[in-house]
Amino acid sequence: MNFFRSREKCREGGEEQKLFEVDAPDPGTQDAGEGKFMATFPYPYMNGRLHLGHTFSLSKCEFAIGYQRMQGKRCLFPFGLHCTGMPIKACSDKLKREMSEFGYPPKFPSEEEQQKMKLAEAQVPDEPVIVDKAKGKKTKLAAKTGGLRYQWQIMESLGLSDSEIHKFADPDHWLSYFPPLAKEDLQSMGVKVDWRRTFLTTDVNPYYDSFVRWQFLRLKERDKIKFGKRYTIFSPRDNQPCMDHDRSAGENVGPQEYTLIKMKLLQPYPEKLKSLEGRGVFLVAATLRPETMYGQTNCWVHPEMKYVAFELENGDVFISTRRAARNMCYQDFTKKTGDYPVLVELVGQDIMGVPLSAPLTSYKIIYTLPMLTIKEGKGTGIVTSVPSDAPDDFAALRDLKNKQPFRAKYHLTDEMVLPFEPIPIIDVPAFGTLSAVTACEQLKIKSQNDTVKLQEAKEKVYLKGFYEGVMVVDDYKGQKVQNVKKMIQNKLVQQKDAVIYMEPEKQVISRSADECVVALCDQWYLDYGDAAWKDKTRELLSCMNTYTEDVRRNFESTLDWLHEYACSRSYGLGTKLPWDPQYLIESLSDSTIYMSFYTVAHLLQGGVFNGSGPSPLNISAKQMTPEVWDYIFFKDQAMPKTDIPQNTLKKLKQEFEFWYPVDLRASGKDLIPNHLTYFLYNHCAIWPSDKSKWPKSVRANGFLLLNSEKMSKSTGNFLTLADALKRYSADGMRLALADSGDTIEDANFVEKMAEAGLLRLYTFLEWVREIVANEKTYRTGPYTYSDRVLIGEKVILVFEEEALSLLDMFQGPQE
Repeated sequence: MNFFRSREKCREGGEEQKLFEVDAPDPGTQDAGEGKFMATFPYPYMNGRLHLGHTFSLSKCEFAIGYQRMQGKRCLFPFGLHCTGMPIKACSDKLKREMSEFGYPPKFPSEEEQQKMKLAEAQVPDEPVIVDKAKGKKTKLAAKTGGLRYQWQIMESLGLSDSEIHKFADPDHWLSYFPPLAKEDLQSMGVKVDWRRTFLTTDVNPYYDSFVRWQFLRLKERDKIKFGKRYTIFSPRDNQPCMDHDRSAGENVGPQEYTLIKMKLLQPYPEKLKSLEGRGVFLVAATLRPETMYGQTNCWVHPEMKYVAFELENGDVFISTRRAARNMCYQDFTKKTGDYPVLVELVGQDIMGVPLSAPLTSYKIIYTLPMLTIKEGKGTGIVTSVPSDAPDDFAALRDLKNKQPFRAKYHLTDEMVLPFEPIPIIDVPAFGTLSAVTACEQLKIKSQNDTVKLQEAKEKVYLKGFYEGVMVVDDYKGQKVQNVKKMIQNKLVQQKDAVIYMEPEKQVISRSADECVVALCDQWYLDYGDAAWKDKTRELLSCMNTYTEDVRRNFESTLDWLHEYACSRSYGLGTKLPWDPQYLIESLSDSTIYMSFYTVAHLLQGGVFNGSGPSPLNISAKQMTPEVWDYIFFKDQAMPKTDIPQNTLKKLKQEFEFWYPVDLRASGKDLIPNHLTYFLYNHCAIWPSDKSKWPKSVRANGFLLLNSEKMSKSTGNFLTLADALKRYSADGMRLALADSGDTIEDANFVEKMAEAGLLRLYTFLEWVREIVANEKTYRTGPYTYSDRVLIGEKVILVFEEEALSLLDMFQGPQE
C-alpha cells in the first residue's frame, strides 16, 4: 500500500535529517534554557530478535519522548544492547556439545524417541536417562537437552540455516549478528532513538568496560561490595552462582532456610542398613517450624520414594532424597564440595517402622510411618510429624490408627502407631492447645484424602498459630511463638540436634538446563542488606514518581527482604572485577547506572556498537581512567591528570550534567524485585549526596498478553517485533500497543485492534488526499464564530491546562 511506503519515506527522511540526534546545548546560549527529558528502557539481551513484549515496554518511552518533544523540550531516548552474562555463552556451548554428540548438521532423536525421553524424565526425576539408539548407550537427559528442545532447533526456529547456525558456537558471533537486527527492527518501528549513543556491553567494548570497572572500584571503596561465604542459588554444571538473568526457570527465586532436624536411628538397624552399624545414622527432616518439635509423635517417609544414605564430613550418615543430598554437599556438609558419598541406596519401605530418637519430644522413641503425599521436589523427603498443630499429620496418623489393614500393608505393628497421641505445645486462640485436631473436627475432615479441606485447615491454623499462638511447654511457657521461634532453632543447633539447611524456594533451572542448588560459597557480593544503604534507597523512592501505588508497594516490599546479592561469576561474558580478575561482574550488577554512560557514549565511540571505530573526540579507551570518569560524573571534581584536552573533558562533563538524571525509566514489573531496585540502590551509592542525579520516575507495566493469551513460542501465540511490523505496519502496531494497557496489570495486544487501526489509517489518508485535492473549492476569508469554537475545542483536547493561553494565538481576524 502507498501509505506503507509513505511511513518508510518519513522514517528515512528523519534519519537523513538526524532529527533524534540531540546534544546538550552550549552553556550560556539561548538553547541552554530549554527543558530536557531523558527516557531509558532496560537494554534487551542479544540472544534473539526483539519480541512484542520488549516493544510494549519500550513503547512507554517512545510515546513519552514524542509527547515531551511536542512540549518543546530537548528529548533523548538512547538504546543499548545487552550481552553480559551467561545466556549467550551457555547457548554457544550447547551448540558445541550438540555438534560433538550428534554430528554436523546434527541428527537428533525422532519425535517418538523424544516423547519416550520426556516420559523417562517424568518417571525418574533424580537421574533422567535417555537411550540414544544411534550410539547404543544411555546418557543423562539434562546434559543433552533443555526441556527436549535442542539449541540447534531453537536456532532453526529463528529462520537460520544449518550453514549459519554452526557459526553461533562462537559466542562472539552472537554479538555481531543480533544487535544490527535489533537496530533494524527498531528503526522500522520509527523509534525516536539517538543511535550514536548505542553500545554493546561486555569487554568487547573497551569504553563500556572502562566505565563498569570505574563503577565497581568506587562501590568497593565505599564499602558496598564485600567478600565472604554466602548462601546463593548455584549451578553445579556452570560452577558459579546462577542469578535471575542466568535462569530459564525460577526467576526471583531465592534460598529458603530450613531447620534440619536430626532423628537418630536406634539399633538394631534394618537389614538394608546393616553395613552402617556402629556409625551414627540420622533421618533428617527439613522444617520451617522448629518450635513445634516438642510435639513430634512419629516420622513420615514415602514407602516408594528413593532415598540415599550418605557420609558427612564428621563420619556420620544422613538419610534423605538424592536431591537434598546434592544441596547439602554444596553447604559444607560433606568432605568435598559437590560430592556426597552414597553408602546405601534404598526406598522408603526399607526404613519403614524403624525406631528413632527425636529431639525435644516427650516420646523417647518414635517410628517411621508411611505418608503417600510427600513430594520429592521440596525438603528432604523425610517429614517429622506434629499432629497437634499440623492438620495433614493429624489426619494421616488417625487413618493409620483406624485402619489395621493399612498398617499391615506396610508391616507396621500396633506399638508403632496406637500409643501415640497429639501433644499440646501451643495455645492458639479459637483453636485451643490442639489446633490441628480442632480444625479437622470443625471442617469435618474424614481422612488424609480430603486435600481441599486440609489445605483450608492448614491456612487457618498456621498463620494464627504463628502470630497469636502462645507456647505451653515448660521451657517457653507463656511466650509468643513468633518470639521464641529463632531461640528454639538456636537451641536445637547448639545441642547438635539440628543444622541449618538451605534449598531454592522453588525449582530453578539454569540456561544450561541444570537444576540449581543452594551453595555456601566464597563470593563478592553487593551488601544490599546494609541498613544505611537501604534507608538511603527508601529516601530516593519516597521522592520518585512511580505512577501507581502498586509499583511503589512492590518496591517497598523488595526493600524489606532484599539482602546480600552475589555480583561475581566465573563463566559467561562481561567485565572482569578490577581487583580480582578471576571473576566476571554479574549481568544485573553491571547494569545499574549505565544510563549515565549514554550521556557521553556518542562522543567516545561514535555510534560503533563495540567501540572499535574512530572516537569523535579522539579519546582512546585507555585514556578513560577512573579519575577521568570521576571528573565527568561528580560535581566540583578537580581536573584529572590526563593528556585528554581540558576542553574535551569539559564537553563530556557538560553532556552528563545537562542530560542527567533519568527522567523516565520504563520496564516490565518483573524487574522490580531485581534490576529496578538495584538501579535505585546504586544511584544512591554513586551519588549519595547529589540528589539531583537520582532518577525522577520509574514506570513499570504488566506482562503483555497476545489476544488475551500468554505469549509462548511453544503454542505459536507469539510475535516478534519484525513480524508485527510486517503484519500491521509501524502505525497499526503502535495504535494497538497504545490501546493495550497502562497499569501494572497485564496488558493485552489484540490483533483485531491492530488490523482495525490499519484500516482507519488507510481511510484517514484517503480522506486527507481528498481534502488536499479539493483545497481550491473551500471557503476563505475571516474566521467565523464557529471556526473559533472549533479551534478552541481542538486546543483544549490537545493541551488542556495550556488551552487558554494558546487560544489567543488562534483568534484570527474578526468578521
